[in-house]
Amino acid sequence: MQMVIQAGAHFTDHDPLLNLLQANVQLVAESHAAFWGMRPFRKIFRPALKPAADRPSHQDTRARFQKLMPQGQQVDRAILSSALYLGERASIIMDGQFYANAGQRMSYMDHLFSDSSVELFVGLRNPGSFIPKVLMLLSAPEREHIVATTDLSCLSWLAMIEDIRDLAPDVKITLWSNEDSPLILGDIARALVGLPADTQLDQEYALLSSLISDLGKQELKGLREQQRPPNDPIFRGRLAQIFQQHALTGAIEEEVELPGWSEDIIAAFTELYEQDLARLRTMPDLRFLNP
Repeated sequence: MQMVIQAGAHFTDHDPLLNLLQANVQLVAESHAAFWGMRPFRKIFRPALKPAADRPSHQDTRARFQKLMPQGQQVDRAILSSALYLGERASIIMDGQFYANAGQRMSYMDHLFSDSSVELFVGLRNPGSFIPKVLMLLSAPEREHIVATTDLSCLSWLAMIEDIRDLAPDVKITLWSNEDSPLILGDIARALVGLPADTQLDQEYALLSSLISDLGKQELKGLREQQRPPNDPIFRGRLAQIFQQHALTGAIEEEVELPGWSEDIIAAFTELYEQDLARLRTMPDLRFLNP
């Protein structure tokens, strides 16, 4: 069986992705795949990811997971979805990096399912907007500690990815930029389930439609009526054009609530983020989903 972990990250389009899988649940089942949200993590894997002395045995953890399998359905691909597989809230920014425990956690999951192939899917987000959201999620003392002990300007996704590759080298990694999610949500879902690239999905463009004007919705409707496959280059180019021309500013630009977090800081992080994405796209043995 293939184990697939869709691990956020936090503050990415996790819910729209789960909604898309749910909208196509029959197709997912026919593809011998099954998916779960938060429940398995809370009930099974959170205890298993505690310090070694407090963990249940591999056998107990696997037995509990097997009980979740749908009755009467062949499952060749099990999809676990929660950002908490990378790390709990307090470890999103820790030890000078994002998700400092992610490599150890993926190593554990790889050993737990040693008779299966393990895949990790992560949507990355611009640190310029990600960092203030994480800090505002924490309590004031936690936030003050991080600000006092961490050089926020050095935070990058590269360290997390390199840790995972070092500690869990057999885990296959698929990444994308969350800023591209409205255009590639269907691609992410197809990759998660293991569907062909030309598979049509119900409600594939619901997220995109929610972010564009009424005129954009009309153009999207007309484009979809042409019934081109979702991986057609002409279709994809027109889709990107619609998003670029008709995106609602208030829907795609989130207000940063962290005091002192200026537009200049965001711009600096954006430049570094784009450099990191360019580097990740060229890394061997790593799949990056592009619009």
